[in-house]
Amino acid sequence: MVDDVERWRAALKRCRPGHSHRSRYLNNLAVSLRDRFTQRGVPSDLDESIELHRAALLLRPVGHSDRSQSLDNLAASLADRFTQRGVPSDLNESIEHHRAALLLRPRGQSDPSMSLNNLAASLRDRFRQRGVPSDLDEGIELHRAALLIRPLGHSDRPQSLNNLALSLGDRFRHRRVPSDLDESIELHRAALLLWPPGHPDRRWSLNGLTNSLGHRFRQRGVPSDLDESIELHRDALLLHPLGHSDRSESLNDLALSFRDRFTQRGVPSDLDETFSLFLQLPHISHAVSCADLTAAKSWAAAAEETNHGSALKLLDQHVNLLSSSSRHFDVVRMATASLAVDAFSCSVRHGALTTAVELVEQGRAVFWTQLARLSSPGLSPAGDTGGALAKELEQLSFHLRSAFDQSTEDQSPQIRQLTIQWNDVVSHIRMLPDWSRFLLPPLFSELQKAAAEGPVIIVNASQYSCDALIVLSDQNPVHVPIDVTQADVSELSSDFQSVAEQFGSSDHQNKLVGILRKLWHDIVDPVVQSLRKSNVCPGSRIWWCPTAEFTLLPLHAAGPYERERDNLSQIYISSYTPTLATLVRARQRISRYASTQYFVAIGQGNPERGKELRCVTPELAAIAQRLVPIVSSFTSLEESDATVQGVLDALNHNQWLHLACHGMPNRQRPFESSFAMRDGPLMIKDIIRSNWQNREFAFLSACHTTVGDEKSPDESIHLAAAMQFSGFRSVIGSMWSVDDEVARQVVSAFYDKLVDDSGRLDCTRAAVALHKAVKKLRRNNIPLEQQIIFVHIGV
Repeated sequence: MVDDVERWRAALKRCRPGHSHRSRYLNNLAVSLRDRFTQRGVPSDLDESIELHRAALLLRPVGHSDRSQSLDNLAASLADRFTQRGVPSDLNESIEHHRAALLLRPRGQSDPSMSLNNLAASLRDRFRQRGVPSDLDEGIELHRAALLIRPLGHSDRPQSLNNLALSLGDRFRHRRVPSDLDESIELHRAALLLWPPGHPDRRWSLNGLTNSLGHRFRQRGVPSDLDESIELHRDALLLHPLGHSDRSESLNDLALSFRDRFTQRGVPSDLDETFSLFLQLPHISHAVSCADLTAAKSWAAAAEETNHGSALKLLDQHVNLLSSSSRHFDVVRMATASLAVDAFSCSVRHGALTTAVELVEQGRAVFWTQLARLSSPGLSPAGDTGGALAKELEQLSFHLRSAFDQSTEDQSPQIRQLTIQWNDVVSHIRMLPDWSRFLLPPLFSELQKAAAEGPVIIVNASQYSCDALIVLSDQNPVHVPIDVTQADVSELSSDFQSVAEQFGSSDHQNKLVGILRKLWHDIVDPVVQSLRKSNVCPGSRIWWCPTAEFTLLPLHAAGPYERERDNLSQIYISSYTPTLATLVRARQRISRYASTQYFVAIGQGNPERGKELRCVTPELAAIAQRLVPIVSSFTSLEESDATVQGVLDALNHNQWLHLACHGMPNRQRPFESSFAMRDGPLMIKDIIRSNWQNREFAFLSACHTTVGDEKSPDESIHLAAAMQFSGFRSVIGSMWSVDDEVARQVVSAFYDKLVDDSGRLDCTRAAVALHKAVKKLRRNNIPLEQQIIFVHIGV
C-alpha cells in the first residue's frame, strides 16, 4: 500500500498540469490514499484523498467519459470521513455526488448497481443521523433497483440482499410495520444461503438475521425465533476466534439471547450459559474497544437482574478496563456511562466497602488517570534492564500523549499498536524486583492516604442505590445510605441547572434556597451526622468526591437556611477532589522550588471575543500590592501581553498563578473549553499538552471553570480539573458566572489569608482562606449565588 501511494505520487509529480493523463494519476493517488486510510486510519490520508479527487473532478468536466467515476470516488471518500468524524456537510455532499454520478450513467451501457447501492447507503446514514423518513424510503427503493439488476449468479447479489434487509430493519424500528421485519428476515436468509462457508462477508448476514429474529421475538414472543437466533449467534461466534476485534460483541449478543430465553422459560442451564459466555470476555489491558465495555455493562445488568453471584466478580475484572480504555474520550462517553457507579453500588450492597472505593476510583476520570500514567510514571528502577525499560516507556508515553487528539477512531491502528507496546513494557517493568504494582490501580490502603488531612466523602448515584462512603485515615470506610433514587438526583441536578441559568437576571433566590435545603435534607445532613459520630470536629476540613449527577450539584453550599440552624459551611470547610488518587498525588508532590515562590498574575479584560471586564486591572493591582513584598518573583501579564503563548510561557516559569479573564465552557466539546485571551482561546487541550511540573496553586477568577460535559460528568473534563491534572496541587474555580466586583472582593480577602505565620504563601491554606473570604462576603449582603460560586479543589 505504501508502494502504491509513493508510486502514484511520483507519477503525478512527473505529470505536469495540462497533461492528458493527469486526472488519472490524481484519481489513482487518491484511491491509494483512501485504501491506506482504511488500513491504517491516519486522518490526513483521507483528507488528501478528498482534495485529490476534487482536483481530478475539475479535470473531468461534464461530458468527460470518467466524470461519473470521479464523482463516485469523491463521494465514497466523503462518506468515509463522515463515518470517522460525523460532519453532516460531508455526508450531504457525498449524497449529491452519488446522485450526479448515477444520472451520468447511460442506461444499458454500464452496470449502475454500485452507484445505486452507494447512494442508498449514504441516504441510510443520513436517516440514522437526522431521522427523516424520506431518506430511508428512497434508500430502500434504490436497493430494490440494485437488486433487480443483480440476478441469481451475480457476484454482488448477496450484498444487495443484505443491504436491503438492513434498511427494511431500520424502517421497522422506526415505524413498527411487521411486514418490513418479515421481509428483512427473508432477505437475510436468502443472502446467507448465497455466502459460501468461510466467506468474510457471511458474518454481516448472520448478524443481521440474528438481530431481526431477536426483534421479532421481542415483538411477538415466538419461541422458535429465539431458538434460531441462538443457533445463528453460535455460528457467528465461530467466525470470531480469540483475538478477533468483534469477539466481544458476538459473546455479548449470544449471552443476551440466552438471558432472554431464561427470562421466558426459566431453564437454569440457559442462565449458566449466559454467564459462562460473559466469563469469556477478554481480560486485556490494551486497546479496549467500545464493544468490550458494552459487553461488560451487559454482564453487570444481567447479573443484577438475575441476582447472579458473578456481579461483583465481573465488576472487579471489568471496571479495570476503563482505566486503560480512554485513549479516546468518546469511547468512554458512549460505553461506560454507569459501569463504575454501578460497581460501587453493588460492592456496598455486598458489604465490600473497601472494594467499592477501589472500583469507583478505577472507573472515573479515566481520561485524566490515563494521561497521568503517561505523563509522570515516576520510574527509576535499578540496573541496565530497568534503565532501558524506563527510557522505552518514556518514549512510548510521549508518542501516546502526542496522539491523544490525532484520531477519533475507536481502534485507530497506530494508537492501538503504541498502546500494545506501552503495555508490554509496563508488564516487563512489573517483573522487576519491587515493581510488581507499577501503574496498577491503587489498593484501598494507598487511596486511604487521601484522608490524611481530613475525611473524603464519596457520594454515588447508581440505578440500583444511592450511597455515601466516608473514607477516614485510620479505619474502614463508613457507609451512609442515602434515601433517594438516581432519578431524584437527576431531577434535582436538572432543577439546579435551570435555576443557575437565571442567576443575575431574575428573582431566583427562593428556588435556589429550596434546592440547597433539599440537598441538605436528603443527602448532606445524613453525612454530617455520620461525620459527627466519627468524631470529625466542627471546623475541620472535608473533601467531597461526587459521582454521576452529584458532580453537578453544589454540595458545599447545602444547608437548612433557617435561623438558629447551621448550614454545612458553618460546620465544616469543604473542598472537592475528582478522585482519591488525584488528592494522594497532590499531597505527595512537593515542589523542588519550595524555597523560592514565583507568582504570575494574568489578566485579560479585553479578549478577542467577549465583553470587557473592567475589574481585571484593579484585581491584579490588589494582588500585586499584597504579594510583591512576599514572593521571590512577581510577574504581571495584562491586555496585549496576555496571549495564549504568553500564558503558556509564563506557566513554564511560575508555580503560582492568578488568572482573571472570561471562562468559556464548551459542553458539547469539553476539550475545547477555554480561557479567553487577547489573541484567541487557551483551550483545555493546550493545557494538557503543556505537562507542567511542580506547580503549586491556581486561582481561576473566571466564569464556569468547573463546568464540564453533562453527558459524562464523571470524567471531570473542565478547566479547573485540567489545571489540577496538569500539575497544580491546589485550584480555586467557579461553578457559574462570576460578578466582577464580587471576584475583586473575594480575591482581596483571600490572599490576606493565604499567607502563613512565617510570611510565605502556603497552598494548603487555600480552602481555609476561601472559606474566610466568603464569610466576609456574607456580611456585605452579597447575593447567595455569588457567596457560593467559588469552590476549592485539591490539597
